[in-house]
Amino acid sequence: MTDTTVEAADVVASASGSRIETPSRWSAVGALSLGVFGLVTAEFLPASLLTPISADLGVSSGAAGQTVTITAIVAGIAGPGIVIGTRNLNRRWTLFGLAALLVLACALAALANGLTMLLLSRVLLGIGLGGFWAMAGAIAMRLVSTEHLPRAMAIIFTGVSVATVTAAPLGAYIGATLGWRAAFVVAGLVGVLALIGQAVTIPSLPPAGHAGLGTMAAVLRRPKIRVGLIATILIVAGHFAGFTYIRPYLEFIPRFDAKLVSLALLGYGVGGFFGNFVGGMITERNAALGSVFAAGLIAVSAAILVTAGASGAVAAVGVTLWGFGFGAFPVSIQSYITRAAPDEAESAGALLLTTFQIAISSGAVLGGLLVDVEGPLAVVLFLGVMCLLGAAIMAVRGGRQVAFSQG
Repeated sequence: MTDTTVEAADVVASASGSRIETPSRWSAVGALSLGVFGLVTAEFLPASLLTPISADLGVSSGAAGQTVTITAIVAGIAGPGIVIGTRNLNRRWTLFGLAALLVLACALAALANGLTMLLLSRVLLGIGLGGFWAMAGAIAMRLVSTEHLPRAMAIIFTGVSVATVTAAPLGAYIGATLGWRAAFVVAGLVGVLALIGQAVTIPSLPPAGHAGLGTMAAVLRRPKIRVGLIATILIVAGHFAGFTYIRPYLEFIPRFDAKLVSLALLGYGVGGFFGNFVGGMITERNAALGSVFAAGLIAVSAAILVTAGASGAVAAVGVTLWGFGFGAFPVSIQSYITRAAPDEAESAGALLLTTFQIAISSGAVLGGLLVDVEGPLAVVLFLGVMCLLGAAIMAVRGGRQVAFSQG
């Protein structure tokens, strides 16, 4: 094996349970984190730029808002498609292509002369985003040793945490000072840096596994995969039902004004940043326990918000704990799913990505129905119940998962 090549047998789970592990390549993991920071920043930028975008392009805010929706839809479809369509390509070059899509998408957005061109840029971004998330766990598994997989995923998800906290305020500031197009130029420059970083640090990664619809169906039959995906549906649907309507809750229950709502959301983002690392540390010991911890903490935060959220201080603490809990969940469930199917990690990752997108969409719809019929308190109660159910399923059926298993 050369210094620049990681053979397909980098991580091989044999019948006896033995495996071959590669030396850790933490600089490559850092380059992946920078790439996901650029992808998620670009994904969230329109949320803080809808007013200037709609005014400049002569469309309604509602129409401009579909630039966020279409990215999520395309990502959910593109994840499995990228895994299957590029299964014979070296993963190093696949990653380069996904980073290049980020750069191209941002360039098209910055140059958009109408809604059609802007939506096209968001479709390209969705393809890059979906492809990256579908393969993230499998790539990390080939870059670091087995026991360090949760730590690598935590570093990669740091890009998500930082983007979640900074994308909206940074986009709003750049949009107000330099124009909304400049915000996409900055995101594109991050993509260029990520592409350069990946070119320098990521070794050759020959194709591994047998990605295909049949393989995904076979992976889905593994008990631990099904447990992880069911828990994901419950926890993520509950989270997005609540988080989509967190502003109405904060305005009507503790009666926060716009400034206090912003501060509460900042607390959520900071909580998520630290939760990501704590989730990674717990997951290094037990991946199922990491997911139980994350979902359980969200359920506790929901209970606090339902029972004592009328107090502004209590509401702020509850929202911060919520962010901490959800920050710990993605790294935990990604590591759990990857460890449950180490021989077909890309197919497992694609299934997880699609499950996430289904849960996000269904959670937002259910949250909208609940908030219209019962009010924002009911949405937070729904959040708590769903996360409690998800935690219970992982606790009872997830099993102790400290090393690779095939479910």
